[in-house]
Amino acid sequence: MVQEGEGAAGGLIAPRRLPNPCLDSPQRMDLHRELLFNQKIGKNVLNQKSELQKALSKHKEKQILNQVKEHKETPELERAIAERARRLEAASPAPEPDPAACAALQEVRARLRHAAPGQPAAAAQ
Repeated sequence: MVQEGEGAAGGLIAPRRLPNPCLDSPQRMDLHRELLFNQKIGKNVLNQKSELQKALSKHKEKQILNQVKEHKETPELERAIAERARRLEAASPAPEPDPAACAALQEVRARLRHAAPGQPAAAAQ
């Protein structure tokens, strides 16, 4: 006779997974919680930077903060004037060509006009 609730194995105890003491330990849970929190906020837990790299990153942060501070301190009008001056400096006109080169260009153009076939100005002369 097979009673209800018993398996087909004929009264044997059904196998159950054993609890893992490592996963259930409070120290492991605290460590895991802390690692997840540090990952979420972006903190480097391993901290494998050398002293030189730490000093360099601190120096860069100070430079960025100083730039932001200077940018906030300058009034809007001064920034606009400085920006306009930079644009004008970048777009300054090229120096004018010397008159000797202009005269040579005009002479070449005149020769081309006279040498071009089929134009009424060339036929009249």
